[in-house]
Amino acid sequence: MPKICDKRWLVSAGRFKYFTRMKPHMLLVNPPIYDFTAYDFWLRPYGMLRVAGQIKHACELSFFDFLVSKQRDAWGRGPYDCHDIPKPKAFRDIPRGFHRYGRARKEFREFLKSQFFEIALIQTLMTYWYPGVQEVIEDLREFQPGAKIILGGTYATLCPSHAQSLGADLVVEGSDLEPLWQLLSMQPRTGVPFWPQGSERAGVIKITEGCPFRCSYCSTQLIWPEFTTRPVRDCLDEFEQLAKMGVRNIAFYDDALLYRPDQALMPFLKEVIDTRTPVFFHTPNALNARFMTEELARLMVRAGFTSFFFGLESCSFPWQQATGGKVCSEEFADAVGYLRASGANSIVTYIIVGHPDSDSQHLEQSICFAHECGTRVLLSEFSPIPGTTDSKKCEEWADLKEPLSHNKTAFAIRRLGINYLNTLKGLSRRLNSQLPAS
Repeated sequence: MPKICDKRWLVSAGRFKYFTRMKPHMLLVNPPIYDFTAYDFWLRPYGMLRVAGQIKHACELSFFDFLVSKQRDAWGRGPYDCHDIPKPKAFRDIPRGFHRYGRARKEFREFLKSQFFEIALIQTLMTYWYPGVQEVIEDLREFQPGAKIILGGTYATLCPSHAQSLGADLVVEGSDLEPLWQLLSMQPRTGVPFWPQGSERAGVIKITEGCPFRCSYCSTQLIWPEFTTRPVRDCLDEFEQLAKMGVRNIAFYDDALLYRPDQALMPFLKEVIDTRTPVFFHTPNALNARFMTEELARLMVRAGFTSFFFGLESCSFPWQQATGGKVCSEEFADAVGYLRASGANSIVTYIIVGHPDSDSQHLEQSICFAHECGTRVLLSEFSPIPGTTDSKKCEEWADLKEPLSHNKTAFAIRRLGINYLNTLKGLSRRLNSQLPAS
């Protein structure tokens, strides 16, 4: 790639300093969140950091993370700094306070004044979090007007036209990074992710990409059309990198972690066990109970899996079949039994609330069923995702062309009504309180 020389005058200690940099300076940004609720549930910009790991040989990298939780529990989770802000007009009917989560904007603006960047790479997540992305772009244009701004991630993939309207130079859709390499005029190299200083609080990893199922409410197929396993050696290199950093809580971001376990998960875990590294593994992206076996449960517990999250969504068999048939209630109950027999204590079940076909979900029955199986219940508010089958059913409650309408809190309230939603939350809290602390 051609060398980029940046010659600028800086004032330091009362004297002018002249410097030449032979590598372009890239800024990585994890934007703030604008929402009704937000929490550091092992939330890391893993995709962006993996991309940075492929180009760190050719770029000087800096990282500004708005989402730093200052108080964390034993598993590395915690709240963000939070400030009340006016609700957008799109949420005037939602009786909830609206907030900005993350470090103060002025911190970022001061940071931008102190350095020079040729490139800015911004991670995007939820489509309805775009106001945080917009804020970052506005500040970059003001203080770094010459920087090329690149967006990637979920929002960039699901709403590319809307993302482009924010003023980025490139919107990278899906997992095809060729447009990025072309813009940067560089070739990627294999390597571990770029984890900046301060990442020790918790790490994330993926050993597979995509999912074999086509659930009607899920965006995975739109981002990763095919299921693939990553080379075990690459995954172990990432694990060893995190272990050397002192990370002790690692969350798997896989969408189908248990699928074809002989190809990825089992050989990975056997190697981890041999290293005798003290680690706590977590599964916030939800496990598919269909693929849990007695052998796999024992191996996962032995390797350090501490929290298990299952995506049951509903105990209604017709609803399960209509949305993709990824799991049935009997398979779920068996999976919980295997984990209990292996010594697992923290097992959580996701139940979707606010789905457009809620009437056939048997929500209260589903919550009670998950409780009777011995798991804690975590209600997962439904978000309409453009391009999915279920999004077509949501037009009565949301304008899908406006990403703010995808907001899970707002959509669940509009679909179910706030009183019934609060009833479901109260039922879940009451049943969870009856279980022993994990």
